[in-house]
Amino acid sequence: MIRVLLVDDQPLIRSGFRAFLDLEDDIEVVAEAANGSEGLRHARLHLPDVALVDIQMPVLDGIETTRRIAADPALAGVHVVILTNYGLDEYVFDALRAGAAGFLVKDILPEDFLHAIRVAARGDALLAPTITRKLINRYVTQPPPASTGTGLEELTIREREAVVLVAQGLSNDEIAAHMVISPLTAKTHINRAMTKLHARDRAQLVVLAYESGLVTPRSS
Repeated sequence: MIRVLLVDDQPLIRSGFRAFLDLEDDIEVVAEAANGSEGLRHARLHLPDVALVDIQMPVLDGIETTRRIAADPALAGVHVVILTNYGLDEYVFDALRAGAAGFLVKDILPEDFLHAIRVAARGDALLAPTITRKLINRYVTQPPPASTGTGLEELTIREREAVVLVAQGLSNDEIAAHMVISPLTAKTHINRAMTKLHARDRAQLVVLAYESGLVTPRSS
């Protein structure tokens, strides 16, 4: 059973999501919250698999809520998915940097919404290749120079190659084809890189790759 926490200041949005999710046999809405502060309290109380968090809320916004969840070791199993009305708005990259596993636009198709929750519950990032490329083009224009202590020096050559391809928006199957390895081996390289770089998920791996200077917009 996938346990979901809804965090949104609009009661109608919350009730709509709950009514829809309650129809699924493998998904349970364990709590609702009207702001980030309430969301944090419910996250600690219920330990959901997925927290659907609105990006703009009173008291505590979605970015700070995400940052606090990501920083709490007791909430390591909580995967935050940011909800937004506007798609790639100015807050999305900050949310990913704060530790979000991905983001959804509120007018998403129902079947895509269910798929996204199941993907997030598995610990995979909600960053389709097209979304990753849009993030790169819009937000990452002048990454800072590579800094020491990022953990990049611990990566093997193949792991670095896999990280670069992730940051370029390739799926695991595309990475496997590019590196001439199996999809399972590609996933292993990515998981090991995330461990070494202390990235919660694929989304943070993309952010770190650009912020460290491993990949630049020109190389994407």
